[in-house]
Amino acid sequence: MSTTRRDPRRTLPPLVPGQRLDQPTFHERYEAMPPGTRAELVGGVVHMPSPVFDDHAEADHAVTFWLVSYKRATPGLRSGGNASTILGPDAEVQPDSQLRLPAEAGGRARVDGGYIAGPPELVVEVSGSSRPYDLGKKKDAYERAGVPEYVVVGLDPPAVRWFALRGGTYADLPPGADGLIRSEVFPGLWLDPEALLAGDLDRLLGALDLGLASPEHLAFADRLRAGG
Repeated sequence: MSTTRRDPRRTLPPLVPGQRLDQPTFHERYEAMPPGTRAELVGGVVHMPSPVFDDHAEADHAVTFWLVSYKRATPGLRSGGNASTILGPDAEVQPDSQLRLPAEAGGRARVDGGYIAGPPELVVEVSGSSRPYDLGKKKDAYERAGVPEYVVVGLDPPAVRWFALRGGTYADLPPGADGLIRSEVFPGLWLDPEALLAGDLDRLLGALDLGLASPEHLAFADRLRAGG
């Protein structure tokens, strides 16, 4: 999809929560909204997130720290936060964080007109008041789009749920005996969920360092350096 070019003489209707729109119409109207507006299209319905509170921002930064630390040790990956991501004809979302494989390594998402189009390999959402939405309609949208792994970091009550796609349906990816959750798509991306929820960055990074030193990650990084 290319970026919408709007005729400045034409006035478009504003986005309204609960509206039913297709993705191209949503995208065109979203671009015409005032700067700072945040909106998503999920299942053909417009959602406009509430303001972000401190606990959400704190957890979001911890997730970013974890993913960027992994990306730093793993060549060729793409990542980002709050980037508009077009999943299909009825979905355009802004996940808190995402991690993507390069095309030569099998990545399905691409950048088109400055926007991400297609499913990232891993998406993370931090959930406070949005938990029912993130574990309901939004989870369904990621599942339909074929996002291989979806992580929801719940704040109240604190809990991490990591979903992996199994035959087109999400299943919980449980922690190992050591309490760590290991990505199936990104070898060495290990998460200590208790450390993340506690904001213990040293412990969070310590668990990731174990993953980065694993034979699986070393082989994965070598494949990426070799072009896939």
